[in-house]
Amino acid sequence: MAILVNASTRVLVQGITGYQGEFHTRRMLEFGTAVAAGVTPGKGGAEVAGVPVFDTVAEAVAATGANAACIFVPARAAKDAALEAIASRLDPVVIITEHIPVHDAIAVVAAARAAGVRVIGPNGPGVTSPGQCKIGIMPNHLFTPGPVGLVSRSGTLTYEIVAGLTAAGLGQSTALGLGGDPVVGLSFQEAIELFAADPQTRAIVMVGEIGGGAEEEAARYVGASVRKPVVGYIAGVTAPPGKRMGHAGAVISGTEGTAQAKMAAMAAAGITVVDLPSRVAEVVRRLL
Repeated sequence: MAILVNASTRVLVQGITGYQGEFHTRRMLEFGTAVAAGVTPGKGGAEVAGVPVFDTVAEAVAATGANAACIFVPARAAKDAALEAIASRLDPVVIITEHIPVHDAIAVVAAARAAGVRVIGPNGPGVTSPGQCKIGIMPNHLFTPGPVGLVSRSGTLTYEIVAGLTAAGLGQSTALGLGGDPVVGLSFQEAIELFAADPQTRAIVMVGEIGGGAEEEAARYVGASVRKPVVGYIAGVTAPPGKRMGHAGAVISGTEGTAQAKMAAMAAAGITVVDLPSRVAEVVRRLL
């Protein structure tokens, strides 16, 4: 088992003929992902790494049975690309694109929720279920199948912690990056709900950062409903108030969104909070 993507996932890559789309399509294929189709308007009939290219999502789905999307479309056109994927009920819709305007992200997330489609991102690294499927840009060599589910707002921290888990002999059920923008699709709580119900996942790691209240909301859910061990890490302990740190959503406003408040909420919910990413693997091993 896993969450969100598995061996049955057939991926459609929007923007497949661009540099990033082609490069990461090849890496997804190397991982073993079933990349069924690509879409670039005006380039229907072409091929990228043996993957057929279509002019529209609807044509691609009808011809190949694709059931999930990965978007590498530039920010100015990403909203339309995402809405096209949502209209065809692809699920999940993974949006790698960064710098998407906030009002465009709001429209995409609202349309997805109305359609019952799960959006991952924007501005995230995607989702990986080792041994089954990868949608996005996560490095192939870091992953191995196993019992640990990981959800993070940071792509690079995802890679660092997954590498530590793998080195410690602790494989992953699924790892996903929610994205670092102020408005994203799938939330911490929704991801943790999926991990809690997944029989393969025996422990959950959540990696948050300053800004917003998503980690606190998820912590309350964990305290009330999750019986699997959860390990948490929050980045940004020394970040100054009012200064954006890396991600567009990583900013403290007043007392909201501080690392200290998030860690306190997690600890109160029974989550084991670690102070360094390098400690996650040893703590997970102890809790399993």
